[in-house]
Amino acid sequence: MTLFFYYVQYHIVNTPMKDPIAQEGEMVLRQKAKAVARKDISSRKIKAVISRMKKALAAEEFGVAIAAPQIGESLRIFVVAGKALVPEHDELDEEAPKAVRPPDMVFINPEFVRLSRAKKEMSEGCLSVRGKYGTVMRHEKASVRAFNEKGEAFTYNGTGLVSHIFQHEYDHLEGILYIDKAKKLTEGNVTNE
Repeated sequence: MTLFFYYVQYHIVNTPMKDPIAQEGEMVLRQKAKAVARKDISSRKIKAVISRMKKALAAEEFGVAIAAPQIGESLRIFVVAGKALVPEHDELDEEAPKAVRPPDMVFINPEFVRLSRAKKEMSEGCLSVRGKYGTVMRHEKASVRAFNEKGEAFTYNGTGLVSHIFQHEYDHLEGILYIDKAKKLTEGNVTNE
């Protein structure tokens, strides 16, 4: 019995944990995600998926958004962290209590209703492509229509970083990774999905 205990203890301590976020090479990241039926938005299953997404995102210091395929669910859902929704001129103190931060925003079955002609190249990383970052040309402004967790339709107009995030996450729902579009790709530790 004692030998078994040490064997199990050794393997638990010395076996690397599987990343809870799907990584480049996993098929779910290359599939076009399925729309969520309107009647299913408030279902236990969808609530559980959204909860897992929020939990995975909260565990990532530099993560600003996550799409359902990144947690292994081929569904058209993405979540944007509240800290990314703070207007750029209102810098949020990292020490500020989470109660003052905007809540994470859930986008179910998102669709672009408007994209600006103007584009900008920005640095980009991804929780599913760890250890790399690059620059990607994206529209400076993007308006997205989606459903929230209660099944209510809404439109959100994003500029700057938020617009960039919308386009990155929408690509995930189409089975596209940012590395497919990156102009400059560099090895490093920056991840700011």
